[in-house]
Parts: sequence; C-alpha cells; structure tokens
Amino acid sequence: MTRITNSKQQFKHRLMSANVVIALALMTQQNAQAQSIAESSSALDADAITAKVVIKGSSVASRAPVQASLSATQPQSIISATFIEQAVTPLADYNAVARIAPSIAGGVSANGPGAAETKVTLRGFQDGEYNMTYDGIPFGDTNNPTHHSTSYFPARIIGGMVIERGPGNASNLGQATFGGSINLYSKELAHESNFTPYASFGTWNTKMLGVQFDSGQMASAGNANLMFNASRLTSDGYLTYSAVSEDNYQFKAQLPLGKESTLTVFSTVNKIHSNVPDKGGVTLDQVAKFGKNYALNNDPTSQNYFGYNYNNKDTDFSYIRLQSTLAGWSIDNTLYTYAYNNDTYSGQDASGGTANGTKAAPAGNKDVPGYNKLNSYRVNGDILKLSNKMAAGLLRTGVWLENSDTERHLYDLDWTLGLPNPKEATAPKNVAYEQRSSWSQYQPFVEFEWTPMAGLSITPGFKYLNFKRSLNAPVNQGTRIATNAEQTYTASLPFLTANYSLSQEWSAYAQVARGFLVPELSMFYVNNPNLSTPKPQTSTNYQLGTVHQSQNFTFDADIYYIDFNNKIASSGNGNDLVYFNQGGVVYKGIEGAATYYVGSGFSLHANASLNSAKAKDSNLQVAKVPNSTSAFGLLYKANGLYGSILAKTVGSQYAKDGEVAAYKIDAYTLTDMTVGYRWKINSALKNIKAQFGISNLFNQQDVTAITPNSKGVAFDQYTFLPARSYNLSLSADF
Repeated sequence: MTRITNSKQQFKHRLMSANVVIALALMTQQNAQAQSIAESSSALDADAITAKVVIKGSSVASRAPVQASLSATQPQSIISATFIEQAVTPLADYNAVARIAPSIAGGVSANGPGAAETKVTLRGFQDGEYNMTYDGIPFGDTNNPTHHSTSYFPARIIGGMVIERGPGNASNLGQATFGGSINLYSKELAHESNFTPYASFGTWNTKMLGVQFDSGQMASAGNANLMFNASRLTSDGYLTYSAVSEDNYQFKAQLPLGKESTLTVFSTVNKIHSNVPDKGGVTLDQVAKFGKNYALNNDPTSQNYFGYNYNNKDTDFSYIRLQSTLAGWSIDNTLYTYAYNNDTYSGQDASGGTANGTKAAPAGNKDVPGYNKLNSYRVNGDILKLSNKMAAGLLRTGVWLENSDTERHLYDLDWTLGLPNPKEATAPKNVAYEQRSSWSQYQPFVEFEWTPMAGLSITPGFKYLNFKRSLNAPVNQGTRIATNAEQTYTASLPFLTANYSLSQEWSAYAQVARGFLVPELSMFYVNNPNLSTPKPQTSTNYQLGTVHQSQNFTFDADIYYIDFNNKIASSGNGNDLVYFNQGGVVYKGIEGAATYYVGSGFSLHANASLNSAKAKDSNLQVAKVPNSTSAFGLLYKANGLYGSILAKTVGSQYAKDGEVAAYKIDAYTLTDMTVGYRWKINSALKNIKAQFGISNLFNQQDVTAITPNSKGVAFDQYTFLPARSYNLSLSADF
C-alpha cells in the first residue's frame, strides 16, 4: 500500500479546499457578464481538438489525417476523431494514432495492434523526454515521465489528438516540455441519446466487445449530458504464448450550473492481464530456431515459460473540472487523480544470457530463476487557469500543483521451487530493491497574448518550476543500501511566440521558448545522492513555420533548431557513482504536411520530416533518432462509404550512440488499409457501421529496434514488425 505522510495529506487538503472555495464563489455569482475567450490550441479545453481552424465549408478540413491551426504558434499536428474512427483499428493504442504525424517514429506493437506496449519518438526525443496529457492533464510514471500505451486510454475512447512539437506557451504544463507534447482528448458528448453496441474481430483470435450509452442533452435534468463506455479486448497475440486481456470503463458527464458555469466529471478504469514478456525482443539465434514471433514457450524448465512471465496492470484516471466566469475573468479549474499499479512476474533473462540455477536450491541445480517487480503510484493534482480579455489582448495566468506517492520493489524468485531466491550478497538476500518515493511540485505561469495590430498576436510568457523529490528506500536500487534522500529542482522558463495572419487562408508563426526535463529518480540510485545535484535538463527552441488552409488544400511546414543543454552524465562506478550536467545535443530539422482534396470523395495526403540530433562533443547522431519520417496516403469519403491506404516510413537510425555500424537499423515502412460503410436507417435502429482493416498490408517484417546486451552481441534482442493482420469491426446506434 502507498504510504502518505501528514504533510502530503495537508497538501491534498489545501488542493481540495481551494477547489471548494472557487466552486462556491462561481456558483453564487449570479450576474457575471459572459465573454468569449479565444483559447489557443494548447489550452486545457478539449474543444481545442475540434476548434475550427480551417476555412468554413472547406472540403478538405474533415479529410486531412493531420493538419495545423491557422492560429498555431509552434509546429503541431491535429488529428481528428473522424480519422481515428475511420483509419485506425479500434484494437490499437494511442501511439498507433500518433504515428501518422511527421517526426513521429515507432508506435508499432510487436504483438499485434493493441496487444503490447509501444513507444514513439518525437523529433528523436524518447518517451520520457516529452509530455503526454489527457484533457489537458499531464500524466506519466513517477520515476521518470514515461508512459504505458496500453494503459489508461485505448484508442477507441480517444476523441482527438494534438501533437505539439515544442515547449508551447507558458500555459503548456508537464514535467517534460523539453521535447514537446502529445495531447489526447476525450470524446465529445453527443447531442442526442444513443445506445451503441460494438465489436471487433481480428487475427490471432483477437476479439473486442463493447457498448456505449449517450444520454444526449437531458432537458429534464438541466441539460445535463453523460456518456458511459465499457469494453473488453482479448487476444492470443502475434508473439508466441503472449495472450492479453483488457477491460476498460469510461464515464463522462457535463452539468450546466446556471448560465455561466459548467461542471465536467470524467473517470476511466483500465485493467490488463498479459503474458507479454517484461523485457521484449528476440535474439538472432532465437529467430533462427523459432522465428521472428518467438517470445515465450510452454517449457517449465525455461526462463521463457509463459507460466513464469505475466503481469497485471490496473490504472484509473479521474477529474472534476469547473469552468465559469467571475468579475470579468474566465476561470478553469481541474482537480484530478490518477494511479498505476503494475505487478509483474518474469523469468530472469529472456535473451538466454543467464543460465538456470538459483541460490534457493542445492549447488549445481538447474532451477529457473526469476523475479517479481512492482511499480505502484498515485498522483493527485490541481490545475487553475485564469483568462481575461482586455483591449490590448488576452491575459492568461494560473498555477499547477501536484504530488505523488510511489512504491517499487523487485524480489528474486526460484520458479521451480516457488520460493524466494536469496541471490544477493547481503540481507535481505532475495530483495534487489525496495523503495518508496514521492514528489511535490508547483508551476505558476503567466502570459499575455498581445494584439498590436489586426492579424498579429505576440505572446510573451514566463513559467517557474519548483519540484521536490524524496526517496525512502530500505533497500535502494543499484546500491542495495538503506537510503533517505531529498532534492529540490527549480527552473525559470521564458517564452515568446508570435502568429501573423497573412490572409484569411495563410498564416506564419515564430517561437523562442525554453523547455525542461526534471531529473529521473535514478539520480538517487547512488551511494550518496547528495553528491549528485544535476540541474533539470533544458532546451531552447527556435522555430519558424507557416500554415495554409483553403477549400481543397491544407499545408503546413516548419524549420526548427533546438539547443539541448545540461545533459546528465555520470562518473565513477558502483558506490562511487555520481551524476552531473555535461554537454548536450543539437536537434534540427524541417517538417511539412499537406492534404489535397481531388474531388469525388478522394483526397491525397503526404507528410515528411528530416531530423538531425547530434551530440555537441562528437557531432554524431545520438541513438534511437531516425534521420527522417514520411507518410503518404489515399483517402476516400462520400455517401456513407469511406476508406484509406496510408504508408508510414521511418528512416534509418542507430541503436547505440556514436553511429555504430553494427547497430544501424535500416528504414522500414508500414502500410495500413481500411474500408468501411455506414448505413443510415430511419427507425429505432438509427445506423449500422461495418469496417474492415488490414495492418501491415505488404507483410513487411523489418527490424524496428535493437536492445544491446552487456553480455555480448549474441544476446542483443531485436524487435520486428508483426506479420500482416486483419480486423472486422461492427457497430449499431439505437
């Protein structure tokens, strides 16, 4: 169980009290004058995803897989609910949605769509070096801000996405504005009532059954509106003996509170059980013997036995949001909580680099070694945003408050005997680590969107970060000694953006902004954490771009230069290891996207990027940064029929820093196809939809990643594109 100190209880009490005071003030305000506040696309409001950023009546607006806003102040890709519903399999995770955008690489599940976690890179920034938000709320792990793509929000409950390739304005929140933000949004509530059962069936005995209820606006309940969605996914998976099951429940409701206030309540619960290996990948020797889809087996004497490799992941994510006006101010306040619990059991080494044998059995035994790993945390926070429309422009200010509590451990096991394995040198000999950690942080911000002339907006801004991390570890990770440590990190972050409307159809923007990345919990995995005092890693972004939106054509392009400083390095080894700031990386490139509506329902789409990320000391490309991305596709939508063929290419990259030839990963292309039809029926049954999809149309099985192994190249693990798969989805609205 997570432990919560008195100070943290007081912190959460202050958050709750602040919300109650604000809510009471807003609800008693009877005669406030309504005002229209033009929020930026990075604002908390989920309507940003559907903001009409195109020319009214445009034929291409609802067809473009990705597009940008004419009011953008940094490079972005807006992905609509229509694209997600009509071009992405409902079995997939949110990274499968994101991967269509320029400069996004990865997002392909080795176990088949939605059946294993995936990672994406953004301009080469790795997961943990950029933010993810849901309805404006940053979320991520508590040791570092990484993410688990099959948890919380499967693609079928996402109502849109905005990918921001840059730190944004001061009001962009998160612990890793360093690399940008991938912003997910919940589905908009329906105006009319619907009862919608749905199902999907796919390759590898994949099934997904669900139902959604939409109340529509209920006049008898003050125009309240609610939605409930429940679904279950099961699959044997493409990888051997890697079955997965997932249950997801989602609830969203909106209640008008008088003329000036709206209360939104949202909650989702996600439960996953899978036999996907804890450390994925397959060695080349295993490929030769068992094939590219080898992962686990049915041999109880093997560390890869499926009975020893499984995990249970339970997550929840909830918020209460109040929007109103008070004394000329637009007030937006969100109180939230989310939790992640991952209880994993695994064989010791999937690569085969560790021989059988444990300390729990007599010498010379062949018992199977393994471990149990726990990562369990809860995060609580509050986001307050205030806006005031003035003659000279729009003032935005606010503060983000957040705390977390985490418990992590790794216990060594003897799977053959079903007993703890005392493999460590000192007591407790079966415990690799056992630790509790926490943080408390606050980020106040202010920015002013100045409009000195018609069509021109200039937005200076400032944000301050104060982040305190604490560790209480009876057995610390890495050192295995009892460790209590606490460090506070601070950063001052200025921002300056501008947007100029060249015409009704054309705009240009510029940005100079600082991003940051809070040091990871691993900075405490040393003998004396007080000797490791690195500053947050920072980036300075310089970006120029343009956006065009017309009746039949959308186009956006940008160039960027990112100076990454305070790169965290280490010196010494063992108990003498310390971390410090050293050097950095220069990221630069060019990006563009275009969609052209040909006519008769057909559209053509293309996007591409050239990406460079070179270390300042060596001028060599850093690891896991593709040198380019591109996507091309044909889309159709007319008279209820729709379809698409989209091919995404990820350029070559290296699995190790320094452009090591043996670890070069060649470019690969993944092509997906969908075709669907919606029948409109004027009766109790309103419509029926059928959709057929093919993932990896041309059955490419190229290498997508290599994980180097310290025990030698023979144990390096490779990840491949999964084989071609099919899915059929059906739904009906009553």
